Amino acid sequence: MSPRRNSPRRKAARGNNAPGGPPDEDALMLRITGGQRRETGPDGEWVTRRIPGAAATKVYRCPGCAQEIPTGMPHVVAWRPYGDGGDRRHWHSSCWERRSQRSPRSPRY
Repeated sequence: MSPRRNSPRRKAARGNNAPGGPPDEDALMLRITGGQRRETGPDGEWVTRRIPGAAATKVYRCPGCAQEIPTGMPHVVAWRPYGDGGDRRHWHSSCWERRSQRSPRSPRY
C-alpha cells in the first residue's frame, strides 16, 4: 500500500483570486515590476517597495520618526515616480502607513 497524500494533487495557480478564476491584477503587477507598487496619497504619488528583514542589510534613518531602522527589520522604501532616485527614503512600515497623520520629525542625535 502506498502512503497517503496529504496535499491536493493540483494546486491553484498562484496569483489567482479563486482556483480557476481570473488572475489578481495587483499580484500580476507586483510580479511584473519586481515588487514595486504605485501609491497615491495626500502627499502625492509615490513608488514603494517592501523590503523583507532578510534583505535589510544596512542601517537607515526613518524620515517619519527620525529613529534608526536596524539591520534585519522589514521596512518600506519610497520615492517619487519621476525622479532620478535621489529622493529614495527608507521608512518603518508603520510610519509609512501613518505619514498623512503626522509631520516629519526633527532628528534626535
